[in-house]
Amino acid sequence: MTKMKVGFLHPGAMGISLAATAQNTGHTAYWVSEGRSQQTHERAARFDLVDARTLEKLCETCAVMVSVCPPHAAEEVASQVLACSFEGLYLDANAISPQRAMRIGQLMGQAGVVFVDGGIIGGPAWEPGRTWLYLSGEEAERAAACFSAGPLETCIIGEAIGKASALKMCYAAYTKGTTALLCAILATAEELGVRVELERQWSRGGSDFAGQARDRVRRVTAKAWRFAGEMEEIAATFRGVGVPGGFHGAAGDIYRRIAHFKGAAETPALEDVLKALSETV
Repeated sequence: MTKMKVGFLHPGAMGISLAATAQNTGHTAYWVSEGRSQQTHERAARFDLVDARTLEKLCETCAVMVSVCPPHAAEEVASQVLACSFEGLYLDANAISPQRAMRIGQLMGQAGVVFVDGGIIGGPAWEPGRTWLYLSGEEAERAAACFSAGPLETCIIGEAIGKASALKMCYAAYTKGTTALLCAILATAEELGVRVELERQWSRGGSDFAGQARDRVRRVTAKAWRFAGEMEEIAATFRGVGVPGGFHGAAGDIYRRIAHFKGAAETPALEDVLKALSETV
């Protein structure tokens, strides 16, 4: 195996787990400290990532670049890398529509950069068999080689750019879309004074669905700020093939209403979440 220098833009909760898998595989993981938060500094130090300090230096040093950032920033991050004359392999592992992935891929190709489309399904990759990185593109095997030792799992699903992102969008459309729907249902039932009765009906036959729904609505507050943009990407994915995207557009609005819970010391009470959801904004 050829050891590589792999740059990570930027090592958040998910990105740092990908960097750890790259390290497990024998590669050296790099990051850029310039402009990053104290939390990111501490995370990178904890996992011994090498600090390139600036994006220019990172692009000069690394043969592979991995982008894991909020969906709305994916194209901007890609443009910043291109502006630094990067010439290696660029893996976009963001939760973006296949249409956006193809746009980024086209820009990379025009600049002579090898582009691989990626879609992550699952949480941060700390346990085998729990998190999958789906890859598509002519050089997908090169990207997969960065993570062969796990615990992140990889799966190549073709050479077409956009295919990995399409799978991610369709998967998240259900998992995160239904959580947004539950948020709206519970908030509406609360406002109309029928939440107790609704949960009682859900619990008939010994079902634990009512409790699961409450837990999902409370827990999602930690990532709602990020999911809002992802819902917009899913809506664009649907509209791109002629399917109405309004449901996930509305799901984005729901997540934006509870995005301010980001960074809360404790998971908020259900009543607080429902209040935020029902307030006029």
